[in-house]
Amino acid sequence: MVVPSSNLTMETELPRMLAARERELPEDRFVFHAARARMQHVTPEQLQAMNAQATRAASELADARPDVVATACLVAIMAQGPGFHCTAEDDITRALREGGAQAPVVSSAGALLSGIAALGARRVAIVTPYMKPLTAAVVAYLTDAGIEVVDALSLEVPDNLAVARLDPADLREHHRRLDLSGADALVLSACVQMPSLPAIEAVQDDVGMPVLSAATATTFRILSELGLATRVPGAGHLLSGAVTDPGPVTRMPVHAA
Repeated sequence: MVVPSSNLTMETELPRMLAARERELPEDRFVFHAARARMQHVTPEQLQAMNAQATRAASELADARPDVVATACLVAIMAQGPGFHCTAEDDITRALREGGAQAPVVSSAGALLSGIAALGARRVAIVTPYMKPLTAAVVAYLTDAGIEVVDALSLEVPDNLAVARLDPADLREHHRRLDLSGADALVLSACVQMPSLPAIEAVQDDVGMPVLSAATATTFRILSELGLATRVPGAGHLLSGAVTDPGPVTRMPVHAA
């Protein structure tokens, strides 16, 4: 994984999900390696600077000959404008190839689009830890991809370490502040740094619709790229094993009325 230097959550939630999967499917074993890119505060300037370090981090990971590489900072990509996950994935892929690694590349931003598409959802509500301008950038990114955001909640926590310390149990109440009447799915955490895994299933049972996060969507894409069953117990419908991966998504398909 390529992670922000202040990220504490992705290296916790992703291994936790795959460890739970190993208990059910012990034939598949996983190891994790990360390279860090400097970022302390979730501001446009620091996010852009972090993106500039991604190829350096990818070059370091290439030496480990990984089977798949995930770049795990959704807002760093989405804040650069619609469709930027394609550019970021291409840049990291190029750095890996130059380093002799043939691993496919997944971004949490692109993975969220794929996860929403896999669920057949076109209208979502989202919870973010970001300040409102960055949440607006995420909404614009999803909208450009053909996804309607019916409601969004910004928790307005600018310090990235503080985001990691947010209690996921609070999400069981935060989601009640959203209008879900027109939603097909709920993105409980549109940020890989905001912990949400312990709340995914409980909130899903409460709202009666699929609930996903940037982290569960990234895990879904990782398993898909590895050609493995997309099943992780306790991680929501997207990782139930019953959802078909649509592959990388830039825009949602248009269906005739």
